[in-house]
Order: sequence, then C-alpha cells, then structure tokens
Amino acid sequence: MLKEKVIEIKHYSDRLFSFKTTRDKTFRFKNGEFAMIGLDVDTTVKGSPLPKKTMRAYSIVSTNYDDHLEFLSIIVPDGPLTSKLKNLQIGDEILINPKVTGSLVCDYLTPKDNLVLLATGTGVAPFVSIVNDPDTYSRFKKVYLFHTVRNVNELAYIESLNSIEEDLPFTYIPTVTREDYGRTGRFWQYVEEFLPGGFLKERDGIMVCGSPGMNKECRTLFKTLNWQEGNTGEMGDFMLERAFVD
Repeated sequence: MLKEKVIEIKHYSDRLFSFKTTRDKTFRFKNGEFAMIGLDVDTTVKGSPLPKKTMRAYSIVSTNYDDHLEFLSIIVPDGPLTSKLKNLQIGDEILINPKVTGSLVCDYLTPKDNLVLLATGTGVAPFVSIVNDPDTYSRFKKVYLFHTVRNVNELAYIESLNSIEEDLPFTYIPTVTREDYGRTGRFWQYVEEFLPGGFLKERDGIMVCGSPGMNKECRTLFKTLNWQEGNTGEMGDFMLERAFVD
C-alpha cells in the first residue's frame, strides 16, 4: 500500500471537493482507470473481531504523465470514508492501492470518428484525465463530453475543460438540473444538437460514468440498439465503468 501526502484541496460546494496528492514514481495507470484509496484509520466491522481499513474506488482525475494524483469526491454525511475525507488537511496522508483497474480506457473502444463521454456528477473524473491526454486525439477525430450536475458550482472543471476547446477538437457540454443555466435538465436533450442523428454506431464510441441508475439506463439503451459492450478483455462500441454498475 502506498502512502501519499495531500498537497492541495479545493471545495466546490458543501457536497463536492477535490484533492491532489504526491505520486510515487512506481505508481502507473492508464488514463480513465481508478484506484482504491483510503485513510490509515481502522473502522470497526460488524461481526468481525478485527478492525478493517475502509477503501473505496476513486477514478483518477490527473493524467498518467502528471507528477501528482488528483481525485474528485462527493461528501456522504454518514459515509465511512467520505465523512473523514472531507476533513483532509494539507500534509495528511492517503492510502492508495498501487493495483489500478477500470474499463474506461480508450484502448478498449472499437475505432470510431467520435469519442462521446457521458457523465453525471463525479462521473466526470475519469473523463478529465482522458480529454487531457494528447493520445486521445490521435485515436478520435472529435471528442464530446456531456456532463450533468445538480448545481452550477458542481461543474468543478469547467474552466480547464473550456480551455481545452481552444486548442483541440474537443467540446464540453455541461447541463444543470436544479438551477437556471444556459443548458438546464439532463444531457439527453442536447445530444442531437451536437451529434446529428443522435448516437450512431458507425460514427460514435461511447463511454459512460455516473450514478448506477444512469449507467444501467445507458447499458439498456445501447444493448437495445445492438451495440457491443466493451471491457478490459474485449473491444466494444460502448463502455461503462463496471465497478459502479454491476
């Protein structure tokens, strides 16, 4: 288990924050993957005489060429880990399992013209890593990131994502459900505005990361359209972060 020090913390709202840590030189990952992280604090496990450290899966926001690691987290009031993570201070230590995994890696998508990323809430995390990777644009002609949140202040990476549009064939489409905004409601109603004809199997490769309900909704949709689901062992037309679906 690696121990990394917190070097930066940013709170966006009373339920959303991000933090950066140091990065051990031996830590390797592919953009889009997640790591199991936790704190060096024992948690009592019901029915067990021994304490256990609470670890949770967190997608890595930073890219694999950065010298730091970054994670985005919601705050679950009674969550065994997030209720403690919200109180992080600069210099605190985070436990990180060096064994990473995840199905949201561009290598597992069948080559298409467009890479279309569908995210809700903190599901944007792995996609920030992917759209900041120059290799992504050598695989796809155009990249679209649709992202739905509840409130405007939860668009954590809007400035950096908008700046990417100036230099790369990338488009960020944020929508907000609970406040007035340029685009209100879920991202579904804006798909055809940017993708004429909607999702097209011959043109679009899809990645999905969000709430379990949204992920299952997308799986049902694309399976109904006869799209092939990809994973770490098989290429496909669309992919879900299986750790947050199954």
